[in-house]
Amino acid sequence: MTEAIEGRPCIVLVDAYAAVRSLVLEFRKQGCSIVRVQSTHEVPFVYRTAPFVPDDFLANIVHDGDLDTTAAAVAAFEPVAVLSGGEIGVELADLLAERLGLPGNPTGLSAARRDKHLMVETIRAAGLRAARQLRATDADELAAWHRELGGRVVVKPPRSAGSQGVSFCDTPEESVAAFLALADADDVFSQPNNGAVVQEYLPGTEYMVNTVSRDGRHQVCDIWRTGRVSRNGVVDLCDALSLIDAESREVAPLTAYAFDVLDAVGIRHGPAHLEIRLTPDGPCLVEVGARIAGGGIPASAGLGIGESQLEWTVDAFLRPERFHARAGTPYAVRKYCAIYGMVSPVRGVLSEYRGIEEIERLESFHALVPLVKPGQEIARTVDDLTFPVVVTLLHDLEEVVQRDLNTIRHLDGTGFYVLDRRAGS
Repeated sequence: MTEAIEGRPCIVLVDAYAAVRSLVLEFRKQGCSIVRVQSTHEVPFVYRTAPFVPDDFLANIVHDGDLDTTAAAVAAFEPVAVLSGGEIGVELADLLAERLGLPGNPTGLSAARRDKHLMVETIRAAGLRAARQLRATDADELAAWHRELGGRVVVKPPRSAGSQGVSFCDTPEESVAAFLALADADDVFSQPNNGAVVQEYLPGTEYMVNTVSRDGRHQVCDIWRTGRVSRNGVVDLCDALSLIDAESREVAPLTAYAFDVLDAVGIRHGPAHLEIRLTPDGPCLVEVGARIAGGGIPASAGLGIGESQLEWTVDAFLRPERFHARAGTPYAVRKYCAIYGMVSPVRGVLSEYRGIEEIERLESFHALVPLVKPGQEIARTVDDLTFPVVVTLLHDLEEVVQRDLNTIRHLDGTGFYVLDRRAGS
């Protein structure tokens, strides 16, 4: 508490796990003390392998369900801002900000910023293009709904993340099977699904739009076009992100729609991550999160643009006057960037990767991070949580980045992964 009393601004981050350490370090770089609040007594499943770095924080407060007690503990540090580090912390961050009289998003819409069914119904009520959907709690009702709708549907957990548990289903039988697999299971945050959300499949390219807001004014920090493949039984697996120019023709409709979504779900302060399909009928929301983008996207945006959600978020909470003076300025791509997640077709104990040297020799190669190392268990890639290797490409020319991205896709196959055949024998 000494550092906070001695004049260092105190920032409270709810559920600041390792995945958002970049935001923690950015606030620390600006001279802030950080207090961490954990919204659940136990660390959720998705964060157990790399929870957080205790030395990053002035204090760690574990919420026991009593808002008064947690708010009092937080208030003792006299914070200037409370924000969420990840999906699971959104609602508690809203409550704490409101209780302490700090800039925050209205608690009346907190659930709409977490529950994917309520989220879509909220933007529909605001007059925005929204997917047809069902909150599924009964297999027979779901089968009948899918038969009437026809075509492909997406079955997903109501409050999960990282595309975990998402299934693309072409028949009522497939959608019922996906629903039954989810209904009584826990999501990646160790919370019960209690059913599933089923939505029409949206045709068109999907984009990720990352924003920061202050006092209801929104800024687009970066936009990424997703690349998709059908692999490992997943018909629409996202394996790549490519940073696009702010002058690209898709940006204007995506931006206008994204800002309307932010207004509809009550995001007035802080970062947001929107996933939007550009359908033949215009932009349509997949989902929105009231937190910074995951997967190292802010760091990669910084490489390509020179700044990202990290710097904009710091300005929004520490220097709002600077935020407002700059808001509305289009971002400018200095170098083109792409992020590729290798798609493992194998499972077992990894012996080695064969072909990394070829990737490292690519003209736009910037970095390669092995999330699964030799000697560890490797799984087939079916979502954002099962990429074994992530490659970042960076170059002055977009064509070079896209060529190298295609080359990596060519190299990424069964021959790239060597399993230890002795394991389990």
